[in-house]
Amino acid sequence: MSQAAGSGPRRRTLLAAALTPLAVAGCSTDDHLRGPAPGAEPVPNGALIMVIRHAEKPYAGDSGVDEEGDDDPGSLARRGWRRADELPRLFPPAKGSSLPRPAAVFAAGGKVAAPARCKQTVAALASALRTPVRTDFAVGAELALAHAVLAGPMPVLVCWEHTGIPRLVRALGAHQVLGVPAIWPDRHDLVWQFTRSRGRWSFRELPQQLLPGDA
Repeated sequence: MSQAAGSGPRRRTLLAAALTPLAVAGCSTDDHLRGPAPGAEPVPNGALIMVIRHAEKPYAGDSGVDEEGDDDPGSLARRGWRRADELPRLFPPAKGSSLPRPAAVFAAGGKVAAPARCKQTVAALASALRTPVRTDFAVGAELALAHAVLAGPMPVLVCWEHTGIPRLVRALGAHQVLGVPAIWPDRHDLVWQFTRSRGRWSFRELPQQLLPGDA
């Protein structure tokens, strides 16, 4: 009696032939889990991305002010505007500074309060750099933002809402780097810097030290 189709020695031979390239390549389930997330952008070596939280917002008993100086709870607090005005000092044109001058600036887009504050925070810096503020992406679209950031010129500065920053870090594939906090702390005076070299991310947290009271 002939063997059923798809069984017996012939089936085992075909299966072994199919598995041989995987064995040679050293593929495994663990390798798949360590790979990039679905939809992740290939990360170029030399990528340098700096992330900041928007400047101070109004707290209880205070009121934000818009670009015209009118009360606006969705805008930065007065201290936040002072930080925004001082932000260009973090990126001087002279070489050798601790932070390089950004070639591109991104800020959260949309119509809710946090994106308005993000754009306000980097407006003076973008003017000093003579580069537009890119507001293509809203909070929640961190994967698309990561694609755009990695595809553009380096270095990049991203000003974002603090609850979305961990999602951006994950979208970049840098969330497991030693020292990266799981959440953004309750501070507005920090810079997170991610650098890609030899196929790996490195991380530094730097103080802004722009205003009295900054750490």
